[in-house]
Parts: sequence; C-alpha cells; structure tokens
Amino acid sequence: MNLLARAGFSSDADWKLYNRIASRLLPFLILLYVISFVDRINIGFAKLRMAGDIGLSDAAYGFGAGIFFVAYCLCEVPSNLMLARVGARFWIARIMIVWGVVSAAMMFVHSPLSFYLMRALLGAAEAGFFPGVILYLTYWFPARQRAQAVSLFLLGIALAGVLGGPLSGWLMQTLDGRWALHSWQWLFLLEGAPAVLAGIATLRVLDDNPAKAGWLDPDECQRVLGTLAHERAARDAQGHAHRLGDALRSGDVWRLSLINFTQIGGIYGLAFWLPQIIHELGVKGLINTGFVSAIPFGISAIGMVLVGRHSDRSGERRWHVAGPALIGAFGLVLSGTFATMPTISLLGLTLAAFGLISANAVLFALPGTLLSGTAAAAGIGLISTIGNIGGYVFPFTIGWIRELTGRPSYCLFVLAAVSCVGALVMLRMPSTGRARNHVVA
Repeated sequence: MNLLARAGFSSDADWKLYNRIASRLLPFLILLYVISFVDRINIGFAKLRMAGDIGLSDAAYGFGAGIFFVAYCLCEVPSNLMLARVGARFWIARIMIVWGVVSAAMMFVHSPLSFYLMRALLGAAEAGFFPGVILYLTYWFPARQRAQAVSLFLLGIALAGVLGGPLSGWLMQTLDGRWALHSWQWLFLLEGAPAVLAGIATLRVLDDNPAKAGWLDPDECQRVLGTLAHERAARDAQGHAHRLGDALRSGDVWRLSLINFTQIGGIYGLAFWLPQIIHELGVKGLINTGFVSAIPFGISAIGMVLVGRHSDRSGERRWHVAGPALIGAFGLVLSGTFATMPTISLLGLTLAAFGLISANAVLFALPGTLLSGTAAAAGIGLISTIGNIGGYVFPFTIGWIRELTGRPSYCLFVLAAVSCVGALVMLRMPSTGRARNHVVA
C-alpha cells in the first residue's frame, strides 16, 4: 500500500522503504488519533442533551469545553520530554489508557462544577499525545516527506468528524434511558473504552524507533538512521537548535506557536460547536445532525492529503500553510454571512474545515526541520501547547459571544479574523524554505 507519493524520493528503493514504514505505522497512529479526537469533540453532541440535565449554560459549556486545554497545556511540554526519555511505545500507551478511563468517567458529571473538574482531568490525562506522535514521526521520516506523514496522521481529525458524528448521534438516540442512564452518559462510556483497549494494543504494535524495529532489515534500518543523521548534521552545520533553551529562545518556534494558536482555535471552535450550528440550520434529529456534521470533515480528509503531498512535491511550505488558512477564513465568513441559507452555510463550514486542518498538517512538518534532539521534543511540545491554548480561548469566546449577542454568525467572523492573522504571520516566516534532498532549511 503506497501511502506516500513517489515525487521527492531519490530512488524507487527509498520510496518502497518509506511506504513500508508508513503502512506499518500510520494506519495505527491514525486510529489512535480518531479515538483521541472523538473523545475530545463528543462533548459537542453530549451538550445537546446534557446541558438541560445538569444545568449548563452556553457560557458554562464553552468554559468547560475549553478548560480541557488549560490542563492539557500545563502538562504538554513535560510529557513530550518524558516521551523522549522513556520511549514512545510506553508513553503513548500510558497516555491512552489513562485518558480512556477519565473519558468514560465523564458519565458521572452531575453539575457544572463537576463538568469543569472532569474536563480538566481529561486534559491532563491526554496531554502529550499529539506532540508526542509528531515527535515520533521525526524518528522515522526525513524532512522532505514529513508533510505527507503528518497530513496522513491528521486524517484522524477528519475521520473522527466523519465517523464520530453519526456514531455519537446514533448512540444517544438509541440508548437513551437504557439501564437508567441518560444518552450522554452512554456516549462517554462507550466512546471512552476504546482508548483503553488501543493503549494496551500500543504496547504490542509500536516500536520506539527504527533501531528497535524487528520488521526492518538491518540495511533498511541503517538507511533510515543514516538519512536522519545526515539531516541532523546539516541542521547543526547551519546552527539549528538542539538544546532545551534553544527551543525556548527560537523566534521561529514562537511564530509557529502563534500560527498554531490561530489554527487550533478555529478547528476546535468548529468541532465543539458544529452540532449546535447544524441544529440551528434546521437539521432535525441527532442522527441526521451527525451525518450532516460528517460532510465538512469528509471533504477535509481528501483535501488535506492532497495539500500535504503537493507541499512535499514542490518543497514549498509557506503558502501551503497560509493559503489554506485564508480559504478557511473565507469559508467561516461565507457560513456566517449566509447563516439563513443552510446549503451555502454548510459549504462555508466545509471550506473552513478543509482550510484550517490542511494548513495545520503542513505547519507541523516544519518544527522537525528547525530543531533536533531535546529542542525538538520541547519545541514541538511548546508549539502544540500554545496552539491548544486556542482550544481553550475560542470555545469559551464562542459561548460568551453567543450568549451576549444571540448571533452565532459573529462567532464565525471572529474565527475568520484570527485565521487571517495566522496566515499573515506565516507569510512573514523567514525560515520556511524549500525541501531539497534531506533538509528543509
């Protein structure tokens, strides 16, 4: 199965080797991210019924949905440093098992305060998963193929939207009242359990790095390690960072963090509120809402892979981040402007999801080309941390704006403006360069 495009590889042998690695690792990592993202965004469906049961206002929901990211951000950089120390296999498994238990325990919330507490615990439990996998991919894939690898991993977001919406709607509509449990309680229980099982499977499926991969021949292992060593040497020769302090002092790291902040804020702002927005467009029934919510993510799944492949093939990064971000901003404005016309509004939401997710996939191909060693672990963690603060700020801001103005379209305009800021910062990035041979300078 050829997951990676032929363009950009120096030989057929390398193309076949890295496709073998991709076929071994990426389907499982995508599955993990689907489980992760479903556990994050199922709160959007649960809110449709849970709000009345526990007395949750829009502003309180926005605060609770976002507080997840406060705890997540506090633990993210330490988690990535720990992964680099103890190995990806054990640490990713640990993250998944703990978050699965906490996610299922969300069924016991009974008040806004308990909702806030459990969301914070869930954020702390899951901290480090996404930047950990991004760091893990740098152990296997050279810079010139990394946008494709990251975009394929981020298919988990799109697939979670495609599968999670209909599944969440079906679970809530068919299980409500069974064994005296509310529909949203069943949702948390049944969508939390797979994370525990997948965490156990991680211990058997993943290897820490190519040197520990028994399924690679010795010469294949040496080719992979040699390519990565060549890249590290080239980065060191250019003065690129490799220590913890270097990552914290890097202007590029902070710029990428700001760009990620604008993108993640938009992605989660959409994900957390999409069921509510679709319901307000006139779609009736939980199952129908689930299927309609799958449309933007389904289109995104195709688009983000094409954008990632084109970025690797052309070697260009700057416009492959800024361009989709601007398309996403246009989609948000379109949806908000034509909020009373469901078809056009849904088209706008689809463009928004495609643009923001595609831009984020290419963005995370960049840190590994600027950093190595401890600096890569810390820098990727920091970029993800700052980005996920947007996951707190924007869901809360959306809830506050909705409650203050009664105009959901205003929320979309705010997200569009922020996405434009991120695109402009990307266009000012001095070190995006072009992927050539082994290095993206």
